Amino acid sequence: MSDGILKRKENTLYFVNKDGKKPIPINKIYAIYAYGSLTFSSQAVHLLAKEGIAIHFFNYYGFYDGSFYPRETLLSGDLLVKQVEHYLDPEKRLWLAKQFIEGAAGNMEKVLSYYSLENGISHTLNDIEGSGNITEAMNVEARMRSEYYSKMDEILPDKFKMEGRSRRPPENMVNALISFGNSLVYSTVISEIYNTQLNPTISYLHEPSERRYSLALDLSEMFKPILVDRLIFYMVNKRMLSEDDFERDLNYCLLNDQGRKRFIKKYDERLKKTIKHRELNRKVSYRRLIRLEAYKLIKHLLGTQEYKPFVMWW
Repeated sequence: MSDGILKRKENTLYFVNKDGKKPIPINKIYAIYAYGSLTFSSQAVHLLAKEGIAIHFFNYYGFYDGSFYPRETLLSGDLLVKQVEHYLDPEKRLWLAKQFIEGAAGNMEKVLSYYSLENGISHTLNDIEGSGNITEAMNVEARMRSEYYSKMDEILPDKFKMEGRSRRPPENMVNALISFGNSLVYSTVISEIYNTQLNPTISYLHEPSERRYSLALDLSEMFKPILVDRLIFYMVNKRMLSEDDFERDLNYCLLNDQGRKRFIKKYDERLKKTIKHRELNRKVSYRRLIRLEAYKLIKHLLGTQEYKPFVMWW
């Protein structure tokens, strides 16, 4: 959603901009992603809160700014106590942190194996066993991701080479795509956590802080390779994105409005894409996989089933 106004008339929400007035099917949406100057009335907010729909705000450059997070209705004191207990216990916290890293490593390897690229991610992952604290575990994760990113240049065409990860600001087109895509995944995970009884501010791999939903960062690690990186390879190699979709300056490169719209459209399609779940024996969407991961974490915290991180099986 770009520049415009959100208005409510009775129980219908409308988006109004220079192109006209469009009703929003509020019963069919999970969240609103605002990439421009969005104005809304308190009545519109009341309706969004009632329906449990979050609004995620991104700045002009496509970086995540924050969310309107409706009042939580799925509260569980027992689960909250367990979440905190697992954070405060160094062994329990580190065990979970390692699981998230192992899940991310498994998915990075799956992405690279699709392109028949040998890599040293498994070798580096062996060091996770010897990690005695969160900092050491994160160092292993950083080394794996560096190895993974170094392989991306073997998948992408010459003009889209990454040549190392750069973040704020991204220095080239691939870095701009990764930063933007990772922001989308983070906000998607926030929306899915909202629909569970988990508290999004209590995390295990990333340090909880006052201004972010750090549990979304933890879970995002496993989904970035399949939701963002594979989408980048697909769109770039199919020439769905070109240099005209980016805005450049001496020190940065960012998606422009046209590029963001193209990427978001395909990202949304990917979230809706379904696969046959081998344990549930039914089709589930990629978005649903994120929710299922949150449910698995809940079962672990409550002591009913040990957590196993999500790794693609297809």
